[in-house]
Amino acid sequence: MNRCNYLASPDRRTLTQRATSLLVGALLCALAPATFAQNAPPRPFPAKAQRGVMVVVQPPELFINDRPERLSPGARIRGPNNMMVMSGALVGQKLLVHFVREPLGLIHEVWILTEAEAAQELPKPPAN
Repeated sequence: MNRCNYLASPDRRTLTQRATSLLVGALLCALAPATFAQNAPPRPFPAKAQRGVMVVVQPPELFINDRPERLSPGARIRGPNNMMVMSGALVGQKLLVHFVREPLGLIHEVWILTEAEAAQELPKPPAN
């Protein structure tokens, strides 16, 4: 008695057909993130964001525009793809960023800019 009906059925798919469908599926999965990335909306930066060149010396110590600064506890650094980046992974790199300070003056949020964002002018903060 054969319990595997799939192998016994005469209309089973050949190995070539399975490989072709697997290849097409893998290709579609590989191309999907690229199409979504092209349609990504621009990142909204807060009105109080400032622009600078950041170099992480040894976390949480860093330089912004050649001035020593410090990251706040719980600081968030977002990469060009808007995903979180650990400050230790950026040691020694010179990066153009937007940043926001917390009330005590420590750097709390940082966005590493893409080339398109770097080409745009930083909006002027609203007058009080």
